[in-house]
Amino acid sequence: MGQQSLIYSFVARGTVILAEYTEFTGNFTSVAAQCLQKLPASNNRFTYNCDGHTFNYLVENGYTYCVVAIESAGRQTPIAYLERIKEEFNKRYGGGKAATAGANKLTKEFGPKLKAQMQYCVDHPEEISKIAKVKAQVSEVKGVMMENIEKVLDRGEKIELLVDKTENLRSQAQDFRAQGTKIKRKMWYENMKIKLIVFGIICCILLIIILSICPRFKC
Repeated sequence: MGQQSLIYSFVARGTVILAEYTEFTGNFTSVAAQCLQKLPASNNRFTYNCDGHTFNYLVENGYTYCVVAIESAGRQTPIAYLERIKEEFNKRYGGGKAATAGANKLTKEFGPKLKAQMQYCVDHPEEISKIAKVKAQVSEVKGVMMENIEKVLDRGEKIELLVDKTENLRSQAQDFRAQGTKIKRKMWYENMKIKLIVFGIICCILLIIILSICPRFKC
């Protein structure tokens, strides 16, 4: 990959270009600016093809990072470059004067950083490729983790519902046992009452028999 694979870059706040860099001439700067005007405001990556070049954009939190590359550069290098300048820009200007700077007011300060990152990305394609693959794997793992978390949360809700049902069943069982104990005690009293009545009747019958045989117990 030659040095000219990345030919133009800028950082913008909204549609205001704050810093830019290129060593080449052509209408790619005006095409990139026109595309900037039509970009959705949502955080995302966008790539447009035009005359053998790609116009790559990374939009995040109101700032847009752009690099124009020759089409043969592929996707990994431009995307890796955008991530690198985003990190460096945020590290340098996060919460600072980037929020109020005018058009091209940061070119003198940040233009050399754009140049340096271009040079680094084209000089270390293998490293950039490895980093891109790792980030892609991390993104994939994040997606799987989010899916798993959603499944766990769904399962958690079901577990909570099951716990609630179990608690209700336990409460019903306790009430049933309490009622059973009361009924059992009541039946025991009723049984004892019947036994005492039967015992009393038997005692009366025996007493009558004894008195009939031995009046006044004189036998």
